[in-house]
Amino acid sequence: MPTPTAPAFLRPALAPGLLGAIVLTVGAFLLDSPTFTIVRFAVAILALIMLVFAWRGRTWWALPVLAAIAVIWNPVAVVPLSGQPWAALQFAGAVAFVVTGVLVKVPTEQAAGDARPARRR
Repeated sequence: MPTPTAPAFLRPALAPGLLGAIVLTVGAFLLDSPTFTIVRFAVAILALIMLVFAWRGRTWWALPVLAAIAVIWNPVAVVPLSGQPWAALQFAGAVAFVVTGVLVKVPTEQAAGDARPARRR
């Protein structure tokens, strides 16, 4: 029986991307609610987490997309959007989160050629 090999890359942005898509989809129904501030916080934080993973994975096209999501959903400096355009942005952001989460690949240490010595036991 052959020994399984370690994967050459990981998809660390997939979990925050799916979680962000869920938050944005639920947030589309809470647009006029005071709890939408919580949605803004969650989306901005998840976008920044994914931005770090995109940077580590050298997925350069995802950086401006995730930065724009973090700025538009920023709860501190609120972008004055409302109505149908804001609802459409909720779903567009959800799609961007899922696509980015699937396409961002971060190489594992072995694939990146990390030459650190192994730990001694």
